[in-house]
Amino acid sequence: MSTPQPEQSAQTPTASVQFSNAAISRDGRTIWFNGNFTIPTGTITAIVGTNGTGKTTLLNAELGLLALSQGSITVLGAPAGTQNHRIGYVPQNYISGLDSTITVRQSVLLGLTGTRFGWHRTTEHQWQQVHEAIEVVHLQDYANARLGELSGGQRQRAAIAQALASKPELLLLDEPLANLDIASQQSLVDLLATLNTAWHMSVQVVSHDLNMLLPILTGAIYLLDGHPHYAPMSEVLDAKLLTHLYGTEVEVITTPQGDMFVTPHSSAHHQTIDTHNVLEAAQFHAHC
Repeated sequence: MSTPQPEQSAQTPTASVQFSNAAISRDGRTIWFNGNFTIPTGTITAIVGTNGTGKTTLLNAELGLLALSQGSITVLGAPAGTQNHRIGYVPQNYISGLDSTITVRQSVLLGLTGTRFGWHRTTEHQWQQVHEAIEVVHLQDYANARLGELSGGQRQRAAIAQALASKPELLLLDEPLANLDIASQQSLVDLLATLNTAWHMSVQVVSHDLNMLLPILTGAIYLLDGHPHYAPMSEVLDAKLLTHLYGTEVEVITTPQGDMFVTPHSSAHHQTIDTHNVLEAAQFHAHC
């Protein structure tokens, strides 16, 4: 059976997301500022940074859920928050917050009807959308299984299916690989690659670990010294930049087969890295 294809917008912008002097504050504290970058349509982008730098806040700003203190964010050619019907969003640990007794089909339907349980009519077209989303994430054999009966990887696929039900053009995922075994992580990475190539979907993924995602990434937003920056992976895979970003010395390794991965330097546990040296940070601000 062929993979269902999403409906294409008549006018697809060349940029999926654009930040213009964007800044955000909460409770009187600046989370990040001076966000100036453009993410091309059709790319897979990681969002990386240490804890507390505002990765989830950035997603919420793109969705228009948090007001900017300065500047603007354009998403799919319009102000943030106005095109959410064209965006699929998978929050961190979302499925764990749902009733574990509902079925996969019911949870995916929520992607079309919101939280409107009870007596409301579901159209044949909506059920077809649900079926297609479940098929794409390869959960058709579990469509009538309850969420509480699924493994962690299957629950994450159900969450993604819910986000796909409306056939979005942009998919945002917050730590989708967290707490999954390696096989489940690889399966989800393969799924994201398929959504990008077969569905022509732009994807953004918050992740602490780049390694599993490296083969499919085209670029990354990295939160460094209070600023969100965007750069293609050829520039992000820089040992000095990643050392500054993560606060510990790292290496970028290339295998004889051409695969790349990021790993702590063997001497990292003997060193303390200053992650807020202004002069050193200035070297990387050109990546914006």
